[in-house]
Amino acid sequence: MGIILTDAAAGTMSTGILIVVYIAIFAFLYFVMIRPQRKEQKQKAQLIAALEVGDSVRTTGGFIGTVIDIQDDMVIVEFGNNKNCRIPMVKEAIVEVEKPEDAVVSK
Repeated sequence: MGIILTDAAAGTMSTGILIVVYIAIFAFLYFVMIRPQRKEQKQKAQLIAALEVGDSVRTTGGFIGTVIDIQDDMVIVEFGNNKNCRIPMVKEAIVEVEKPEDAVVSK
C-alpha cells in the first residue's frame, strides 16, 4: 500500500509541475508574440484614425503619395507630380503617415 500512495503522490506532483510548465510557456508566448502584435495593431488603428486630407502616406507597395479624399474604408491617394495619377485604396494599405506640419523644409 505504501508504494501505491507514493506513486499517487508522485503523479499528483508531476501533474502540478506539468501545469506550471504549461502556464510558463503560455506566459512566454503571450509576452513574446501576442502582446507586441496587439500593440502594433493599436498603433496602426490610431494612425489610420488620425488620417487627414493632405497627409503624405506610404503604402504597403512602397508608393508615396498625398491623400486627397477620405471615405469610410477607402482613401484616394495622388501619386507623383502628375495630378492625373489618383488611385483609390483601402485604408489598411497605408503603412506610414506624415503630417504636412511634420515635414522638414530644407533650404
